[in-house]
Amino acid sequence: MRFYDQQIVPRIINTACGGKTFRPLRREVCAGLSGEVVEIGFGTGHNVPFYPAAVSRVAAVEPADLCWRLAGPRRTAAQVPVERAGLDGQSLPLADDSFDAALSTWSLCTIPDEAAALREVRRVLRPGGTLHFLEHGLAPDEKVRRWQRRLDPVEQALAGGCRFTVPIADRLREAGFTITGLRAFYQPGVPKFSGAYSLGTAVSPPRLG
Repeated sequence: MRFYDQQIVPRIINTACGGKTFRPLRREVCAGLSGEVVEIGFGTGHNVPFYPAAVSRVAAVEPADLCWRLAGPRRTAAQVPVERAGLDGQSLPLADDSFDAALSTWSLCTIPDEAAALREVRRVLRPGGTLHFLEHGLAPDEKVRRWQRRLDPVEQALAGGCRFTVPIADRLREAGFTITGLRAFYQPGVPKFSGAYSLGTAVSPPRLG
């Protein structure tokens, strides 16, 4: 990884993603989590204060060492055990059917093969387990999509590989999830090309074979 990606991007994430504007969204997406949870793209731990009391432990998947260190104070203050359980959402070093729920917030956009990551989440979720997601992605309006496609190369270069054009709901369905709740909206105060959000839950049905 380049110096910029290793040392600068994590600090940008820590500041930009910690804003008060996002706290109600984090609270909403974390509501209903329980049992053993795997969090994809843990970042600097801004979801930690919103874990419900019903969560027994969190396995955090985070590739950036600096993000993990910056999350230290939030991990220390957590009411549940949080352990680093992997570096790559596309290949989780976790057993099949081992988690009750999964959490992903603003993470799928930065994973090179988000489809592979979602298949991995399905693999480690117990049948009937739920993925709670809050992601930005492909906008519903073509005019906004055109800007997203134009700006994607810039965003990827400046924001650790982040893309504006991931079709979140489509990817969930393609991975075999059943979407049980979805709120798609433009986040107020954020440019539409980066503020097309999808917030909801999706159940992992029993896998065939």
